[in-house]
Amino acid sequence: MSDKVYDVIIIGAGPAGLSAALYAGRSRLSTLIIEKNMDGGQIVITHEIENYPGGIEKETGPSLISRMVKQAEHFGTEKVYDSITEVKLDGDVKVLKGLSTEYRCRTVIVATGAHPRPIGCPGESEFIGKGVSYCATCDAAFFEDFEVYVVGGGDAAVEEALFITEFARKVTIIHRRDELRAAKSIQEKAFANPKIDFMWNSVVTELRGDGILSSMVIEDTQTGATRVVEADEEDGMFGLFVFVGFDPHSEIFVGKLDMDGPYIKADVNMKTNVSGVFVAGDVRVKSLRQVVTAAADGAIAATQAEHFLRGV
Repeated sequence: MSDKVYDVIIIGAGPAGLSAALYAGRSRLSTLIIEKNMDGGQIVITHEIENYPGGIEKETGPSLISRMVKQAEHFGTEKVYDSITEVKLDGDVKVLKGLSTEYRCRTVIVATGAHPRPIGCPGESEFIGKGVSYCATCDAAFFEDFEVYVVGGGDAAVEEALFITEFARKVTIIHRRDELRAAKSIQEKAFANPKIDFMWNSVVTELRGDGILSSMVIEDTQTGATRVVEADEEDGMFGLFVFVGFDPHSEIFVGKLDMDGPYIKADVNMKTNVSGVFVAGDVRVKSLRQVVTAAADGAIAATQAEHFLRGV
């Protein structure tokens, strides 16, 4: 354990955490980011970003995150890769216990984000990496000239389905309702794409195969009738990409912070119920989870942390 007590420790290096680091660094606060996996969180696996103000043409998740990381580093923020397993948030000095060591600070900004939600059907975990994926940017190229199914009807599902058409010969969007939830501009692109088909009022209830995904059971949400979809005989398999939402990384804060279900509660200034602890991004209770709102949360949280430290 280091003797150093940071002004602020930010847990998570997604858009919320990196924005917080930028603002904290510019305020000359000693700042440490702790990231357990890779910089960027969910957005780093997004192929195209069209709704971030001022983004460059053909902006991608990795390109945006790369610039955010450089900005944070420019203002002197430190970063370590570790997984926080326990937190002690009471008192003037907060203690965060990681797999590598313990970290101490005067304020904490929780920006742990969220992870893709699984369908939860039999066979799903068995075929992860063998037909099932949650990341089109990572895995779409593996399905060159194959048939692919995309589960979901929101922005992410439709945007990633459009991306997958660059590789797959056909993409079918499976949605539990009879209309998409994605933004109209995104829907228009999908409806106009000759490679995209739709399977309405449908859910996947089971995945099957001998080592690789080759069939699935589909249930009609209106009638309850089921049918089996088989892979093309020549292909022997198909891809299934799941985009049905996200679950927040908030487990270690249960019993430590006020929560609404799995999400952490905060006021408009990102303050939690514990003095000196702030929250930003997808892990908090909010109505819109997008890069732009995560970045705003991070800026507010860091500014409020600075005010707290200065006694404002």
